[in-house]
Amino acid sequence: MKRVKYKFLFIVTISLMIAGLSSCLDDLNTIPLDKEELVSEVVFGSEIGPYQELLAKIYAGLAISGNEGGDGDPDVAGVDGGSQASFLRGLWNLQTLPSDEALCAWNDVGIPDLNYMTWTANNVFIKGFYYRLYYQINLANALLRETTEEKLSSRGASEEVKAQIKTYRAEARFARALSYYYLLDMFRNVPFVNEDSPVGSTLPPQIMAEDLFDYIEKELTECEADMLDPFVGYHPTYYGRAHKAANWALLSRLYLNAETYMGVNKYTESITYSKKVLDENFALDPVYKNVFTADNENSVEMILPIRYEGEDTQTWGGMTFLMSSTVPSALQAEINSVGAWQGNRALVSLLRFFERENRHEDDTRFSMVRTDQTENNEIVDPSLFTNNGIPIVKYYNTYSDGTLPPSNIVYTDFPLFRLGEIHLNYAEAVLRGGTGGDQATALQLVNDLRRRAYKNEAATAATITASQLTLDFILDERGREFFFEAQRRTDLVRFGKFTGSSYIWPWKGNVPAGRSIADTYKVYPIPSDDIGANQNLTQNPGY
Repeated sequence: MKRVKYKFLFIVTISLMIAGLSSCLDDLNTIPLDKEELVSEVVFGSEIGPYQELLAKIYAGLAISGNEGGDGDPDVAGVDGGSQASFLRGLWNLQTLPSDEALCAWNDVGIPDLNYMTWTANNVFIKGFYYRLYYQINLANALLRETTEEKLSSRGASEEVKAQIKTYRAEARFARALSYYYLLDMFRNVPFVNEDSPVGSTLPPQIMAEDLFDYIEKELTECEADMLDPFVGYHPTYYGRAHKAANWALLSRLYLNAETYMGVNKYTESITYSKKVLDENFALDPVYKNVFTADNENSVEMILPIRYEGEDTQTWGGMTFLMSSTVPSALQAEINSVGAWQGNRALVSLLRFFERENRHEDDTRFSMVRTDQTENNEIVDPSLFTNNGIPIVKYYNTYSDGTLPPSNIVYTDFPLFRLGEIHLNYAEAVLRGGTGGDQATALQLVNDLRRRAYKNEAATAATITASQLTLDFILDERGREFFFEAQRRTDLVRFGKFTGSSYIWPWKGNVPAGRSIADTYKVYPIPSDDIGANQNLTQNPGY
C-alpha cells in the first residue's frame, strides 16, 4: 500500500560530514560538529539530490537506527542501536513504562528502573534517547549550514533548486524544534547548538527551560510560512513530511504544557493553534482501529506519521518493537507480527480508565485491551509476561480490510500527531481558562471522539454533558484515547499526578501497591557521560 520509499543514495557519504553521527567514539558527546569531518564541497553541489537525501535521513532517523537493515551501521555508538538509540522505541519507553499504563517483564539493565521510577543518570535507555535527539539536531544543523543563500549561489544552484531547498530548510527547522521539544519535555535545561554554533572542540552552553521554550516557539512560528501546505490522507509525493498542520499541532502541544515547563500560562495560544488544525480538512477516522493498521497512510486523521515501509525500514526498534513486545503468542498471526517477544503489558490501572465508564464494553478502544488473553489482570510478578497483566493489541500489521501486506516486516506508520489529540488539547485548554475557545465547542469535540469510539447503538449513551466535562475526565479520556501512544508521562506530569501521592498505581516506586515518588522524577537526568564531558552543564536537581 505504501508507494514512496525513503531514499539513502548518498547517506554513507553524507554521514562522513556530520560529527557525532556515531555519537562520539569515546564519550558519546555528540555536539558540536567536528570541523575536520566536513566534506561538504565533495557532497553538495548545484543539484537537488544530496540535499534531498540529507532531508530523507532526518526523517529516517525517526524510524530506524542505522543505515542498514535491522539497525546495522548504527547512527549512535556506545548504546544498542535497535533497543536503546531508536527514536520511537526510546520515546515509548520513557513516556510509557514509568506511567500508569505499562510494565515491561524484561530484566535488561535500565528497564526495571523505568518500570519503578528509580532511574539514575547512568540509565542506558535515557542516555540512548538523549543522544538520538542530538543526532537528529546535528543532521538538521548540517542541512541548514550547507543551504545558506551564499553557499547555494557559490555552487551554481538554480532558482528552482533554491525554492525547493527553502522548503527543506523549513522542514529541518521543524525537525530540530521537535527534537528540542522532547529535550525540553524530558530534561528541561540542556546543551544547545544550532547551525551557527562554532565547530570543533568548543563545548556547548546549557540553555534554561524558559529560553529553550522561546527558541522552539520562535523556530516554529518563523518556519511555518515556508512549510508545505496541509494535506489530508495519502499524498504520493509528500506523505510523511512535516507540513504546516504538523507545525501547528506541535505548537498546540507545546503551549498546553507551557505552565509545566516554565510556569507561564499559554492555554490561549494552545487554543489558537488547535483551531488552525481544526479548520483544515482533517477528520476523525470513522473506525478507530484504522488509525493503527498497515494502510493507515490513508487515514484522514493522520497529521504527521513516522513511516514504516517493510524491508526498506527494517528495524528492531520502532513499530516492530511496539507490536512484537506487546502481542501475546496466541495473537501473533492476528496482527501479522514479526515475533511475540513477551515484554510489555498493561497495568490494571489502564483497565480502570475504561471501567470508570458505564458501558466500557461498547468502546471499540477497549477491544484492544485483551483481558481475554490473561488469567490475572494484576501484575503479581513483574518478571513474568504470561498471565501477569494485560496484553495490549493496538497496532496491526494488516490492512484495514483484513488482508496482509507483502511481508510481516512492519508497514504500519506510527501516528506522532493525529487529530484526536487536537480535539482534547482544545478542550483541556478551554477548561484551564484559555480564551479564544468555548465550552460548547470543547464538549462537541470530546463527544465526537467518544461517538467514534463507541459502537453505533451505544454512541448516544457515550455522549457526556457539560457538567461531566472536567479536567479529571479529560485525563481519563486521554488515557482511553492515547494508551500506548507515548504520551502518558507528559500528561500525568501536566496534571500533577506523576509524582507525589495524589495518584498511586501498581508498582509506582517499586512496591506492588505503589507509593509516593519525589518530584525529582518529573524530569530525567542529563546523562552522566555528558555531565562529565561538558563543564558548562549543571545536573537536574536530585540526581
